[in-house]
Amino acid sequence: MSRHRALVGDEGSHLARYATRFDAVEINSSFYRPHAAATYARWAAQVPRDFRFSVKLPKAITHEAALRRCGPQLTRFAEETAGLGRTLGGVLGQLPPSLVFDARIADTFFAMLRRRFTCAVACEPRHPSWFQPPVDALWRRHAVARVAADPARVPEAAQPGGAGRWAYFRWHGSPRMYYDAYDDARLQALATAARMAASARRTAWVIFDNTAAGHALADAARLQALLETSAR
Repeated sequence: MSRHRALVGDEGSHLARYATRFDAVEINSSFYRPHAAATYARWAAQVPRDFRFSVKLPKAITHEAALRRCGPQLTRFAEETAGLGRTLGGVLGQLPPSLVFDARIADTFFAMLRRRFTCAVACEPRHPSWFQPPVDALWRRHAVARVAADPARVPEAAQPGGAGRWAYFRWHGSPRMYYDAYDDARLQALATAARMAASARRTAWVIFDNTAAGHALADAARLQALLETSAR
């Protein structure tokens, strides 16, 4: 099942129409600024019952605080996103490329996150230290999925990892990030990977982030067609 990311924060008026074609969206604007619980509730009211949102953690937590001493910020974020109600599909954290894995800091952070969220959680680390075998215990302990990203900064980053019930593919455009579209061969390979994740009893989300030149919607529609064809 294709689940496509769009910038909901400034495009709420288009959400209802978007939700007639796709079944999920990633709220990326929460990374840059907070939204009131009433705003999230208004978005939730515009979509069908089975539609789901993922919400990106604020950069104040992942980048500025670097996962340290951010309990009050996580509490505020949880209170805001509670406005989504049943439509909250999960929480995404994207870490800065400079953030080196520190077992104590990471364990404390994800424990705090898990005390506030029972939904699916995915993390997109970008420093190579997060792809070493000892980190696997962290993902299992807190039921966190590791994002499968394209382009991948290390080979392991191209495949979904971690633990929990999510397989979260986040494709940013390649070779020019955010701008380039994907050809049919790449999309077919992605469809195969998503089906494999689903066969392993994980819920596969495919999020296109190549929005700068307007390719994300078209790529999502083509991937959706490939998945529908293979299901018949």
